[in-house]
Amino acid sequence: MSGLARRALAELVGTALLVAAVVGSGIAASRLSPNDTGLQLLENALATGAVLVALIIALQPVSAAFNPVVTLAERWLGVIGWREAGALIAAQVAGGAVGAMLANLMFDLPAVTLSTHQRAGAGLWLAEVVATAGLLLVIFGAARSGRRDMIAVAVGGYITAAYWFTSSTSFANPAVTVARMFSDTFAGIAPSSVLPFIAMQLAGGVLAAVLIRLLYPHAEQAAAEITAETTPKG
Repeated sequence: MSGLARRALAELVGTALLVAAVVGSGIAASRLSPNDTGLQLLENALATGAVLVALIIALQPVSAAFNPVVTLAERWLGVIGWREAGALIAAQVAGGAVGAMLANLMFDLPAVTLSTHQRAGAGLWLAEVVATAGLLLVIFGAARSGRRDMIAVAVGGYITAAYWFTSSTSFANPAVTVARMFSDTFAGIAPSSVLPFIAMQLAGGVLAAVLIRLLYPHAEQAAAEITAETTPKG
């Protein structure tokens, strides 16, 4: 299998498992704590943060962005080409959809049910800019410090916290946002709310890209460290 195919497969599997955890833990939380929204959010946040740590550690030797904005940042910094970026983003979006369907099926729900959970408003949109920009700063900052081994913990911790300090509960990921519209559950998002969320996530990515350039003059080294494949070829 070619290097790009392996990376795309890792992105598909990783994003699928990430979304399965996000949606699945949301469904479980709503069933286990039906009368306590705060507890539901806590359960959802802890599961999401924990699975991010596990998945990044497991798949980082191949590819572990699980997020089109991260992949676009890598492209902007010049460490991957458009062909690679397109393949990885397609894998992330497809994997997210698969993960949502798996979560629905595991809890005896129809594979696809479009969400009716409207998420709109200036506060939520601003939250997505903040959440996404912060996520990229955490990833590239950890890599630039030479602590590639700590990216998983840093990302898991940041997303767990961002569930609580952002009004949008920190989607911060276009692939996950698209996937969550396929589940009419606690973690879902209505289709009409998806495009504004993605637009704000991309805006957050642009803001982060500018800050990364200003804070880390040799940001390409950090991006190259993130994308470096350490497993044997072939």
